[in-house]
Amino acid sequence: MRNILSRANQEVLQQFAWSKVLLAFDYDGTLAPIVSNPDEAIMRHTTRRLLKELVNLYPCMVISGRAQLDAMRRLNGIGVHQIVGNHGAEPWHGTNRPVNKSDRWHRLLGERLSGLRGVKIEDKGFSIAIHYRQSREKKLARSAILEAVSTLGEVRLIGGNQVVNILPLDAPHKGIALERERALLKCDTAIYVGDDETDEDVFALDQPGQLLTIRVGQRRSSAAAYFIESQRRIDDLLRVLLKLRQETDIAQPAWEGR
Repeated sequence: MRNILSRANQEVLQQFAWSKVLLAFDYDGTLAPIVSNPDEAIMRHTTRRLLKELVNLYPCMVISGRAQLDAMRRLNGIGVHQIVGNHGAEPWHGTNRPVNKSDRWHRLLGERLSGLRGVKIEDKGFSIAIHYRQSREKKLARSAILEAVSTLGEVRLIGGNQVVNILPLDAPHKGIALERERALLKCDTAIYVGDDETDEDVFALDQPGQLLTIRVGQRRSSAAAYFIESQRRIDDLLRVLLKLRQETDIAQPAWEGR
């Protein structure tokens, strides 16, 4: 992985910024810092201001693990073109909408995990998130969560930053959501920024020259091509993207449809 904000990689960002590009971001850990209580995750004022400027120069979307309505509430007033929730599944497109199993999952998991302190089960409609960040015995909590999930039958399991996500096997993932939106907007390229295991569905897409993948935090096991050092550097990345678009005459505005 290479640092996308280093001088050596400035030309890479420039080439994408000057193309007909879709900007896409995860929310928690990317646009907003990770916090002990997920309900309190909000963007810094500078990030909100920069993103609000950015949407006037680029088509922008957010693909979050949160329920779509929750993500929309946190991004209210910014003008992001599209907000996708539930790791890419919401809104669900096509005719193969799965039977909603989250109520049953929630009930079964609640019965099995009721004695674990610091564990919170979140029903997001299309998926379940089991948070254990506030547990004092995280290894024990995660082991118990995985054992409980194994009783649910065939599900897709996605790890995360002290959270276990449970989705239907056929649920669209973040990579599918990004490609769908890029096609709808007729964008030639896309830049995606994320920080967690669920973002690897985008990072793993093999599209050299068309997709620029950036991870928040360096990790050898990640399929992302580039990284920024920490979540606090997201503002620096947004500033660079703003500057690159403002410097070129070919992108004023860069897209139509707002």
